[in-house]
Amino acid sequence: MIQQEEVYKIGRLGKAHGIKGEVSFQFDDDIFDRIDADYLILEIDGILVPFFIEEYRFRNDSLCLVKFCDINTQQRASELTGCTVFFPRKLADEDHDTMSLGSLVGFSLINSADGKTIGRITSIDEQTANILFVLEDDTLIPANSDLVKDIKIAEKQIFMDIPEGLLDI
Repeated sequence: MIQQEEVYKIGRLGKAHGIKGEVSFQFDDDIFDRIDADYLILEIDGILVPFFIEEYRFRNDSLCLVKFCDINTQQRASELTGCTVFFPRKLADEDHDTMSLGSLVGFSLINSADGKTIGRITSIDEQTANILFVLEDDTLIPANSDLVKDIKIAEKQIFMDIPEGLLDI
């Protein structure tokens, strides 16, 4: 059984498209296109279920149409509407160059100056020009690559130079 800590959210399925089983996929992260992945994981009734990809085609920068294996009718595709889509961390972790911000959710953020844990990343806020890590206590930390000193994937840790006074705000 797939566990929640083994995956991270990359989007949500929308409505069925056409009569052959395609479904629209609104994604926040195109990792499935950058890494050779045969499947995506859908949350169905609280259970994480792998669905193998037959094909997909992009409509724009955040939407594609996806055809899953064995989903061959509009009715079957409609049953997937609203499902949250996840990507397996083990595939994303294999290649540091293709890591996405979304894959960092769940990592501990550590101040490299003193080695203290600041908190755990619960989400990524990309709504503004400055992308932010959102921590458990709703603290916002700039996700600026210049501040990141090291990422230890196996330990799920990010070491950052936290600007002086930022945590006092």
